Amino acid sequence: MKFGDMIDAFRPAEGPPPQTLARFFLWCLSGAWAPLWVAAVISAVAGTLEVVTAWFLGRIVDLAQASYRDGALVSHWPLLAGFALFLLVIRPGVFGLSAASNSVVVQPNVLPLVLSRLHRWTLGQAVTFFDNDFAGRIAQKQMQAARAVTDVASETINTVAFALASLIGSALFLLTIDGWMAALLAVWIVAYLALIRAFLPRVRGKSAARAGARAMVTGQVVDTITNIKTVKLFAHAAHEDRAALRAMSGFRETALDFGVLSAWFRVSLMLVAGALPLVLIGGTLWLWTLGRASAGDIAAAGSISIRIAQMTGWVSFTLMSIYASVGEVEDGMRTLTPPYTLKDHPGAGELGRVAGTVRFENLGFAYGRERGGIEGITLTIAAGEKVGIVGASGAGKSTLVALLLRLYDVESGRVLVDGHDVREVTQESLRRQISMVTQETAMFNRSARDNILYGRPDASEAEMIAAAEAAEADRFIRDLRDHKGRSGYDAYLGERGVKLSGGQRQRIALARAFIKDAPILVLDEATSALDSEVEAQVQEALHRVMRGKTVLAIAHRLSTIAEMDRIVVLDEGRLVEVGTHAELLERGGLYARYWNRQSGGFIGTDEVALEA
Repeated sequence: MKFGDMIDAFRPAEGPPPQTLARFFLWCLSGAWAPLWVAAVISAVAGTLEVVTAWFLGRIVDLAQASYRDGALVSHWPLLAGFALFLLVIRPGVFGLSAASNSVVVQPNVLPLVLSRLHRWTLGQAVTFFDNDFAGRIAQKQMQAARAVTDVASETINTVAFALASLIGSALFLLTIDGWMAALLAVWIVAYLALIRAFLPRVRGKSAARAGARAMVTGQVVDTITNIKTVKLFAHAAHEDRAALRAMSGFRETALDFGVLSAWFRVSLMLVAGALPLVLIGGTLWLWTLGRASAGDIAAAGSISIRIAQMTGWVSFTLMSIYASVGEVEDGMRTLTPPYTLKDHPGAGELGRVAGTVRFENLGFAYGRERGGIEGITLTIAAGEKVGIVGASGAGKSTLVALLLRLYDVESGRVLVDGHDVREVTQESLRRQISMVTQETAMFNRSARDNILYGRPDASEAEMIAAAEAAEADRFIRDLRDHKGRSGYDAYLGERGVKLSGGQRQRIALARAFIKDAPILVLDEATSALDSEVEAQVQEALHRVMRGKTVLAIAHRLSTIAEMDRIVVLDEGRLVEVGTHAELLERGGLYARYWNRQSGGFIGTDEVALEA
């Protein structure tokens, strides 16, 4: 095993992240503790070498005082050679090993270890988790918490273990001079710890506030940039600037609070640090006047006291950084680790390849409210049947599809796929059986190839191109070229596919659905962004891909679903009509009114609003 591979940087964590700070740290770092302890021991050994340096200095001063100049170097060469060996070999070697263990083993591996665990947990959250927050803020919290945990682990090893070993070694060395010297050091340590205890909890709180304000700035800025076209179209740059400045002002206030506290801490620290050399050097000097300490003891005590005083500032600000990081970890923990609101039931099985029978049984769902959503819907869709779903805005069309995909759990009734309650199978295996193309097409800022193969990553190049051709996307994809010179299927599409027209994005989304080849196909206004000529071509492709599949097609353009096997009409969350296009027209109900009121092929009048 390589030195840098002592920690498995992508090892999954066991169980969900705990909600208490100490257990959360244990969860983040589980599987890495043995290398972390080894690094801490090496750092502690390096800390004790500071005392060894002072001991050598004291012995050499005593040697110089007690010996005649002539022949002193020759007669005491073992001490001098040992000092040289210590300074040129042992000390650099131990410090180098300590630095390597931290910079090679700990830091490069702990951050991806923690980040991968937090990201993996976040990916499992229900869509409502993401609906209720800024995307940029969630990403910021992941990086912030992972970096903060890494800093706590690294600085605890690099500083705390080193400093504790130095203090313990110093106390033991002072005992060899006089017990009172060790007692004076102990008193100073108590005063130093009291100062730390007074300041650091306040640092932790203000750091958490600063981290939260910083994340709000990131969220606001990312939200604006994500919607930059809307900002420009509505000429609201000044409005967005004011919103960003409000967030930045909040961050500035929390940063000022943190800075004032930090300044007072530094002043207090310098006073306490300055007292140590005065106490230890003065005490040893007094013992020398009594004949109980040598000149070498004075030099050694002075060396130790000055080194500890210098180290005090470094250690204290490291502790302040650690406490600040702990505050950031707490802030990230609150955002990222709430329990899943939608999870696989215990013992949920894998749903294999299905025939495609879908049944909604007395279905009810109102998003936790008393009204809205859908109510009392019972409907069976046979395997291979094509069903169109029609209704005005708020009728419940998208809710019905979301419950089939188990993006939410039903509040009453059941959703069955091939007789399996969707709550009794894993979410991943359920969604592998369903392809979906939505009106709001989702594109990754990756290549056209990657976006299409997202439907089935193991598909061959030929299958990928065939899917693009079926979706009438191959021609325009081959003409793509991005800002880095990548072309064709290798060209990147920009964030959310902004470099493509709406119709182009929809055709790539269709290609993605084609290549997935799932037995159930859901089309939510799948051709709404296409012009008439391209739509006619894609409709032909859709007819090909729909063969043998169960299809649920939501459409406002009724001409696109007139040839479905059946049409389901929803109104205010209830199923009001079911039948073929001809049957529903003959019945003269709500569907017939929609059809008669169409303008340009869409449902739409002053009285009938469409669901976007």
